[in-house]
Amino acid sequence: MMKKRHVLLAIIALVAISVVFAGPAVGAKKKFFAIATGGTGGTYYPLGGILAQALSTQLPDIIVTAQSGNASVANCNLIREHEIESAFVQNNVAYAAYTGTAQFEGNPVKNIRGIASLYPETIQIVARADAGIKTFIDIKGKRLIPGDRGSGTEVDTLNILKALGMSYEDFKNVDWLSFSGASQRLKDRQADVTFNTAGLPTSAITELATTSDIVIVPIDEALIAKIVKLYPFYSKFVIPAGMYKGVDVDTPTITTMAQWVVDARVPSDVVYRMTRALWEKEGKPAESAADIMAKVHAKGKDVTLETALDGMAIPLHPGAAQYYREKGMIE
Repeated sequence: MMKKRHVLLAIIALVAISVVFAGPAVGAKKKFFAIATGGTGGTYYPLGGILAQALSTQLPDIIVTAQSGNASVANCNLIREHEIESAFVQNNVAYAAYTGTAQFEGNPVKNIRGIASLYPETIQIVARADAGIKTFIDIKGKRLIPGDRGSGTEVDTLNILKALGMSYEDFKNVDWLSFSGASQRLKDRQADVTFNTAGLPTSAITELATTSDIVIVPIDEALIAKIVKLYPFYSKFVIPAGMYKGVDVDTPTITTMAQWVVDARVPSDVVYRMTRALWEKEGKPAESAADIMAKVHAKGKDVTLETALDGMAIPLHPGAAQYYREKGMIE
């Protein structure tokens, strides 16, 4: 009897072991892959969450998570230190990181690689309607929030100010906050103007416009020409009237591209599968990750394979390059 019991226990143990090591879908065998996004009031955070969930569903052996963060510059630093597998960043920041220029001078991010360009990011200069700001030059002497410290938004702020020969010293006060924090300061009349680089519409601005009167400050044609000459990765863009409550005129500004970047040390097969799942139906879902983003978030409609390489000024990861080569998009 004891012998039979020992045999039975041995069989149970073998079955348990076989379940644990049964295949790639089992929890113990799953890989973890993270996407660093941005603050909760911007576009990176919700879109990154949608992408992570879609990829996790399509690739059952990989658990993909989205993590909030301080956006482009901080995300590039995480990539350099191998503290995150991938991230959303602006293409101008990715270029500066890879080349070791601008804020990355002397400290380049040589291990940053591209997966895809996702959507245009619009530079939106938001001011309280009662702050007396009608044109860009009117922001001088006001209380400014240039974005979170080290964010892509702050980079854009500094680039635009430089094109006009201005610096932080030209303002009454400068404070660094996320989109949500900046909106609250404007609402509480503790700041006059803030910069916001994100996809349209931006939730933090939408929420602010429902409780406060705002203006979107235009960048005139002459200043746009100066900015584009200094920084050719920018291009002109017009924020359509009615995008935000109370803003009933078209507003000229500039735009960059949001990109999904990855650490070069991530294995090629993983990045290849991620790239393919972004653009193609795979596994149980009847839609690609891009299709799901287009359904769930307004900015997701701009995430298309046709623009996947627009503004890609850094090397592609070999896994991503393999996919685009198979699609005939690169040689």
